Amino acid sequence: MKILRMKMKKIHLADPSGLYVAFMGYINMLISMFLNSSHLVEVVLWEGGSFSISASFIFDDLSVLFSGVVLVISGSVIIYSKWYMSSDQFFSRFISLIYLFVGSMVMLIYSANLISLMLGWDGLGLVSFLLVCYYQNSKSLGAAMFTVLTNRLGDIFILVSIGLLSTWGDWLVYCRPLMGNDDVSVIGFLLVLGGMTKSAQAPFCAWLPEAMSAPTPVSSLVHSSTLVTAGAYLIIRCYSLCGSSFDNMFFLKSMSLVTLVIAGAGGVVETDFKKVVALSTLSQLSLMMFAVSIGFPHIAFFHLINHASF
Repeated sequence: MKILRMKMKKIHLADPSGLYVAFMGYINMLISMFLNSSHLVEVVLWEGGSFSISASFIFDDLSVLFSGVVLVISGSVIIYSKWYMSSDQFFSRFISLIYLFVGSMVMLIYSANLISLMLGWDGLGLVSFLLVCYYQNSKSLGAAMFTVLTNRLGDIFILVSIGLLSTWGDWLVYCRPLMGNDDVSVIGFLLVLGGMTKSAQAPFCAWLPEAMSAPTPVSSLVHSSTLVTAGAYLIIRCYSLCGSSFDNMFFLKSMSLVTLVIAGAGGVVETDFKKVVALSTLSQLSLMMFAVSIGFPHIAFFHLINHASF
């Protein structure tokens, strides 16, 4: 038997080659997706008696396209970080947090049910807290606490919706619509609230400018394709639940318009350049939410990809 030996070399954490290898895998998935239908993979995490907990992952046009954008932008941010943060004493720790942040986002994107989604969702919340307070001064610590506490509200809404869905014994909310139950509108409203907190829609919009206390590479990643878009992506994914009630969509429409006005007015008077960028992002997020609220989730997703790209 012939044994192959390869000499391994140490790879620096700031080397984005891993993300680009993942991007090539994404290209392969994209091709296979167009040649075949979407795929669902289920992994059983725990099983006891008649009860089991599983993590499900879905590979379709939304998840594959969005993950590709996230990987490309994340690789670019890591390359930029090598120059911008090169003199930082804890640079390796910073890059490790970036990788955890991207991994949590990819986990969220491919999740096919709310159990596996919560792993990525909470991962984003925890790592974003560590990144916002990275400089460990009073301003960044205050901003980090405000950010994580606001996002905890969204976690509560989603956990309650998981509890309601568990009574049906059906967790695959992405794969097929759930109709014929009075709880659908309640679950949809909870998911809308959860998405609004993560995407900083009124009345949860104050945390987004504060999160700019993070290092500039983190700000560019957060405000392009990761943390703030997670809420919009959740609502688009769960549109069969969120859009099942006129009241839910009317509420989302109203709050998105309020957010748009707040972001526009704030951008006119704000003098901090990074906060101006945050308010610009806020206005674009409100446009995505408005598109979802009037019944065009795919238009919202199209704008999400466009905004992440520029």
